[in-house]
Amino acid sequence: MKVIVYSTRAYDRSHLDSVNSSGAHQFTWTAERLSLKTTALARGHEAVCSFVNDPLDAPILEALAAGGIRLITLRCAGYNHVDLSAAIALGLTVANVPAYSPHAVAEHAIALLLTLNRHTHLAYNRVRRGDFTLSGLQGIDLHGKTAGLVGTGRIGTITGRILQGFGCRVLAYDPFPTQEARDAGFELVALDEVLTRSDIISLHCPLLPATKHIINASSLARLKPSALLINTSRGGLIETNAVIAALENKQLRGLGIDVYEHEAALFFEDHSATGIPDPLFARLVANENVVATGHQAFLTDDALANIASTVISSLDAFAAGHAVPFALKPRA
Repeated sequence: MKVIVYSTRAYDRSHLDSVNSSGAHQFTWTAERLSLKTTALARGHEAVCSFVNDPLDAPILEALAAGGIRLITLRCAGYNHVDLSAAIALGLTVANVPAYSPHAVAEHAIALLLTLNRHTHLAYNRVRRGDFTLSGLQGIDLHGKTAGLVGTGRIGTITGRILQGFGCRVLAYDPFPTQEARDAGFELVALDEVLTRSDIISLHCPLLPATKHIINASSLARLKPSALLINTSRGGLIETNAVIAALENKQLRGLGIDVYEHEAALFFEDHSATGIPDPLFARLVANENVVATGHQAFLTDDALANIASTVISSLDAFAAGHAVPFALKPRA
């Protein structure tokens, strides 16, 4: 199949080329993000391979379908940026990568937690400039603390198991808790209990109308002032203005994030020459009790290899006229 790959980075190309070593599919690579304007690049192709911040709303899908696209493969698990109803109405198949490496994301959540708790980001910069003082670097023992999970899918469950390894008691909230979470021995409780009892809260739920801004001024007021909040899931789970206020008012001890609710126009690009173009994000990360990374939790060799393998499997199945194993359907 002829496939155009949007938002291409070198690591995407190397892994997709490696899995496609037989040359069964012909790739066109572009660093351009998918937009109504850049849909013109897809003409003459049968499939699109896009990333998490490439919008797939109805007008873009209509333009792709009119240009001959029949399959869209996502290099990500989340698909809240896709109008699935419009895609299906247009006869388009959309497939994601549902579980490329839950360990990669869970481990990154723990990396954010450890950095935030022990202030290693601050210590690193101090030592590099010759400052070996320890003032302001004290953290807490994770052992014996209560960690709360919001979401018990694969990533949330793995994160909880890692936290158990540190000696944490793990609470979990999920309207549909998994058997794996039960087997792990998590204490399944209401969301309010996770908020009020936890020393550490880690978000692992999808972005849905019901979960948008699940962390807001009201929920932040329920947290312990000493709590640490981690989000490696979806930026829209946290209301940014509210969390900034909580940090500045000492209602929240620290925030570790790999996602941001307005990240689409910011992440995956180098803004170092001009400065951060988003004043809200700039204000957020100016706080020393915030550790932020730019949606890199997925970025391990293992995860990239799994993403590439799943994308190629979807292309192979579609080209052969078989059912695409990870084809998406609208949420009920």
